[in-house]
Amino acid sequence: MPGTQSAVSLTDVSKTYYRGEPVYALDGVSLEIPRGSYTAIMGPSGTGKSTLMNLVGCLDTPTSGRVSIDGRDAGGLSDRERTRLRGSEIGFVFQTFNLMPRLTALENVRLPQLFQDVPRGERTDRARTLLERVGLADRTEHFPNELSGGQRQRVALARALVNDPAIVLADEPSGNLDTETEAEVLDLFSEFHEAGTTLVVVTHERHVAERADRIVHLLDGAIERIERLDASDSTDGDRDRSSGAAP
Repeated sequence: MPGTQSAVSLTDVSKTYYRGEPVYALDGVSLEIPRGSYTAIMGPSGTGKSTLMNLVGCLDTPTSGRVSIDGRDAGGLSDRERTRLRGSEIGFVFQTFNLMPRLTALENVRLPQLFQDVPRGERTDRARTLLERVGLADRTEHFPNELSGGQRQRVALARALVNDPAIVLADEPSGNLDTETEAEVLDLFSEFHEAGTTLVVVTHERHVAERADRIVHLLDGAIERIERLDASDSTDGDRDRSSGAAP
């Protein structure tokens, strides 16, 4: 991957949907997500969190502004190129796991490797190693319906990481888990972040967001403020909506 400082950069990004009349989902959002950082996104329902994730994940394109993923302007790519970028540079973890029911845990983890020009044996070794790292060495040949919710989320995390992406996006990753299992999964997120993975997590839960280095608070399609949780960062923890790009 290119050696850029930011995994993701949004510059004056707006997104408008037309449903009889215009709906302004995002309005002039600028945000830098440094490589290796851990960012949480919070805000009321309908404030633009899902739209922001879709743009960062190259599942949608902005109405105006620029979204760069690992130094590449996503808006300037064709649909096929964006698909390949998603497959190679972005990992996804969903609240509902989104595992293929007829594939084993190992086969589910290997799916994103279809975008990689890597020998089959190496792909399998990588997938197996990640399942071992998330504590599922003895579940590689189990199907999703044979796994608990926490185990399925661990498979989803391993799948998100299998291509060593520039960024991992997680949408309410602990929403379907009990308290004990949630803590185990969030501990895994923290472990991978400490190893250098760039994480962006959308959550409604304050205790989940507090695992991050900073919390980006959205309101009415704009960044209301950025709350910094990393004690080593001496910069001001809040930024109002009119102060320009967020570092």
